[in-house]
Amino acid sequence: MTVVALLGLVAAGLVLCLVLFLFAKMELARLAKRSDNEARQLRAAVENLGRALAELELNLRDLEERTGVLVPPAPPRSGLNLTTRAQALRMLRRGETPSRIAAALHVPENEIRLLMKVQELTSAPEGPPG
Repeated sequence: MTVVALLGLVAAGLVLCLVLFLFAKMELARLAKRSDNEARQLRAAVENLGRALAELELNLRDLEERTGVLVPPAPPRSGLNLTTRAQALRMLRRGETPSRIAAALHVPENEIRLLMKVQELTSAPEGPPG
């Protein structure tokens, strides 16, 4: 082989390396552009999700406020049955205060006060005959 043929082969190899290098650079640029586009789309999707989440939170708060207004509170349950009434009367006779009786028997204090008034009215002596 001659020197010119060898130089031609070396030149062809260098040109081939240069072409491969340029193709690799073009492929890297294409991949970088695609990843930038995907990152931009991902950021936009995250922003949209954030807005949707904020809107859902507002709707949830609004619904919670509405349900608080629409649902009436449960009526207070009377705790005085015959047993607790008898216990309350015993405690009244011992001189306990209505608030302590209500706390001990787990009944509203106003029911204990009403029971006191009813007991006073029924046990009061009748007035002078007249």
